[in-house]
Amino acid sequence: MNGTSQLGDFLRTRRSRLRPDEAGVPTYGERRRVPGLRREELALLAGVSASYYARLEQGHSLNASSEVLDAIARALRLDESECRHLHDLARSAKPRNGRRPAPERVSEATAQLLDALGDVPAIVIGRRSDVLAWNRPGHALFAGHLDPGAPDVPAHRPNMAKLVFLDAHTRDLYADWPAKARAVVGNLRLVAGQYPQDAALHTLLGELSAQSEDFASMWADHRVKVCTVTDYEMRHPLVGPLTVMQQTLSQGPGPSVVVATTSAGSPSRAALDLLARVIDRSSTRTLPASSDTRLSVG
Repeated sequence: MNGTSQLGDFLRTRRSRLRPDEAGVPTYGERRRVPGLRREELALLAGVSASYYARLEQGHSLNASSEVLDAIARALRLDESECRHLHDLARSAKPRNGRRPAPERVSEATAQLLDALGDVPAIVIGRRSDVLAWNRPGHALFAGHLDPGAPDVPAHRPNMAKLVFLDAHTRDLYADWPAKARAVVGNLRLVAGQYPQDAALHTLLGELSAQSEDFASMWADHRVKVCTVTDYEMRHPLVGPLTVMQQTLSQGPGPSVVVATTSAGSPSRAALDLLARVIDRSSTRTLPASSDTRLSVG
């Protein structure tokens, strides 16, 4: 998977989804073989020649200016995240030195933040969705069935994308699993555009595509999504249903801290408080994955 093919695939999928009536293109009642716009129609809306746009989709034109890309983004009605992704793909399609991305690590400041969050569940996620660190509540909420020390060993770090698609416990954890899965895929799409030379990322995507039909189908959709703040209803095996707001705290390139918060005075807050008491009583016992062991809130 290279930048040129990603750029062409992204443009084609977005063009195929934009109906003529949405773009203000008259069809005069003609029967069309596909519901989306034709290349010529998209090129006209973007103010570029049809031949130039065709070469862009085919990967034969690698020097599109920012102005042309913005014009195409407007014609395709891309949102801010999709527009940024388009620019990333255009940059990745250009020849460059294949310098390997630097290894990811948890800074001292991030480690202190995890400790300061106390009973607020938090995990540190790398660009490939590897779990680089978590605090005790974060481990208990998101992956209590795993070894709490796993993030400390790079070769055995849990990967949240793999957990969401390949791990039964994590799949059951989210009441609306498809929404969580689409968010994971949309984020990986953004990362793939930003790090086209990341061989480990390509390996991860290959493994997920081979082992999960759901992932392969969602990946082919070319949807991108920035997951900064999202509400999820979770079904925890110990404390039952709760709704958390997952927020991604990021200060630019590098690992991100994901925290899970709940509304004050809500049953979900009571569930998290109960989970905190459970892990305080037993800091070394991993949490069981079976819902038969669920505790009572209150």
